[in-house]
Amino acid sequence: MSQSSDFADLVRQARAQQRPELLTQAIPYARLLGIQAQQHPDGLRFLMAASAGNVGNPTLPALHGGAIGGCMETAAALHLLMHMDTLKVPKIVDFSIDYVRAGKLRDTWVSCDVVRQGRRLVNIGINAWQTDPSESIARARAHFLLSD
Repeated sequence: MSQSSDFADLVRQARAQQRPELLTQAIPYARLLGIQAQQHPDGLRFLMAASAGNVGNPTLPALHGGAIGGCMETAAALHLLMHMDTLKVPKIVDFSIDYVRAGKLRDTWVSCDVVRQGRRLVNIGINAWQTDPSESIARARAHFLLSD
């Protein structure tokens, strides 16, 4: 059995059991950033647990913008894997991020919303926050190419 069919089986299992954490555990970059997926009443959320390894400015300390952006992009791909008709990790077409305020060294949450879905292209909005979802530390827009 190939790696791609193993991953497709894992995606099917994660969807059937509503266990997105199966996917975060299978993706090395998600593990590196400390991303965890959690079901909430208002939908799927992703948590990047506070970690000194994600700090970019140790003086403040503040999270590295790349860690925030990487978490948001990974969360969006995982969101699509759980909610769209694709069994492969969606390919990023473009990603635009606005850093609204400094991310402190504390837990960071991410939520995603599909804005528009075409046959193969999906536009998704991504919000990252630390204490209150209405007080974003970053907002992003991304386009992903879905494959069969």
